[in-house]
Amino acid sequence: MAVDVRNRIAKRAAKEIHDGLIVNLGIGIPTLVADHILQDNHVLFHAENGVLGTGPSPDPGKEDPALCNAGGFPITTVMGASYFDSATAFGMIRKGYIDITILGALEVSEKGDLANWIVPGKRVPGMGGAMELAQKAKKVIVLMNHVNKQGESKILKTCTLPLTARKSVDLIITDMAVMEVTEEGLVLKEVMAPYTVDDVIRNTEASLKIHAAVNTIE
Repeated sequence: MAVDVRNRIAKRAAKEIHDGLIVNLGIGIPTLVADHILQDNHVLFHAENGVLGTGPSPDPGKEDPALCNAGGFPITTVMGASYFDSATAFGMIRKGYIDITILGALEVSEKGDLANWIVPGKRVPGMGGAMELAQKAKKVIVLMNHVNKQGESKILKTCTLPLTARKSVDLIITDMAVMEVTEEGLVLKEVMAPYTVDDVIRNTEASLKIHAAVNTIE
């Protein structure tokens, strides 16, 4: 059976979320994280379009046209959810009330620089809240494929695309590995089966420090 890579990444990211946190989910793979939260974890998901308390994706046919996340995809809400305007939503971000933000990325540097809002020459819908979230959230987690469509590493010594924020990323989770950004450098902590440590090193342009006990995620 083929592995659902996107949900595998999202499921690993969900392990970083604990009871009582306020969490913002970016578009793409991050939106799937809400589907993998343990039922006994009371977590409030925040969306820039003005919702605090989003829940898992609705079952097919049960979508509410008035409820969506910042990416425009249908959502559910949990008990205690609240609604407000975008100015208030961004105010919460800028005041530092978001415990964790989980974002997609085009590139991340070994120092935690993030590039995720534009590819020069291509039309994109806009930056959204990425710049504020990357700078103000207490913890920044990035979810993405390890290499691009050309097979080139997306984890670099230095980002080549316009930056969203400098030294902002704390944890990177890809289809190959889990890496932590530290003061001493980028540390490889976990490997996604069937990949090996050597596979990760070979597909990472950035310098990697290998944790003393690298776990394998089956």
